[in-house]
Amino acid sequence: MRKPYVILIGSASGIGKSTIASELAKILGIKHLIESDFIREIVRGVIGPEFAPALHKSSFDAYVTIRDKERYKTNAALINAGFQEHASFVIPAIEKVIKRAVDDFDDVVIEGVHLVPGFINIDQFQDDADIHFFVLNADEEIHKERFVKRAMKIKRGGKHLEYFKENRIINDYLAEQADEHGVPVIYNDEIDTTVKVMLTHIRQICKTIKLRHGVDSIKDETSTVLKYGGRMEDISYFIHGFTEPLRRKINVYDPKEAERFFASLERNKKRKEDLENIYELSNNVHSHRLCAPDEESLNKMIKELDEKGYLIKEQ
Repeated sequence: MRKPYVILIGSASGIGKSTIASELAKILGIKHLIESDFIREIVRGVIGPEFAPALHKSSFDAYVTIRDKERYKTNAALINAGFQEHASFVIPAIEKVIKRAVDDFDDVVIEGVHLVPGFINIDQFQDDADIHFFVLNADEEIHKERFVKRAMKIKRGGKHLEYFKENRIINDYLAEQADEHGVPVIYNDEIDTTVKVMLTHIRQICKTIKLRHGVDSIKDETSTVLKYGGRMEDISYFIHGFTEPLRRKINVYDPKEAERFFASLERNKKRKEDLENIYELSNNVHSHRLCAPDEESLNKMIKELDEKGYLIKEQ
């Protein structure tokens, strides 16, 4: 019997987490979709502003309540400190909601800015829930456009729109926290692509395949996998004379990160030469664990790799 899903989606305001959370819940058939803002309102009803002034501000302007502002060397540090204090009042209640869902064996999606990697103790639920934590990101111009649209849609123009800079600082902080704590950061450029990448992590529909190609074909292989919302995990090089393959941990699922890797490879000739040496020693033979959002996508991905002549069929 499977464990209940607990899916946590964090991001700064305006990145699009509500849309993604709704779409993901619909695909997975999850009826419980909760915004952390609702949980915050309940906590506000229990803890008054005289005891928790940061809680009674928004996530992006909670820093105005900090008493010793002068000890923060940068404006970003001050904004993040206010955000941290604001979120810290909400997180215990979020953990209570997760515990209730797990105890009742209910699937739940929780989304909100208060879901900060490293602040929520998800380890306590690992044995009893299939828990997945994501942080959504977006390039600054895309974020700004969505932020403005959201503020106007919920009729929070004016002062709300003045705080994009603070929201961008919180966005960068959440991405840094996610990287530090091993939480996937997913660029939300397109809804369909974002949901597919998240499903790839959640469903774990994977297969290990063996391939043969040179270094110059790595980009084409990676593009093929990412086109289907796929993910590449781990790589093993089969070097002649060694009983065990040379293994390296990788986790490639984001097109922007992949592009940055290939750009750095072209800039760093020594790094590319080292990689070419490994490929030469292994006769260009290596294996990956490929994951996809569904069986159909996985099969299409492998079929295309086969048609391009990369796949070694005798496993």
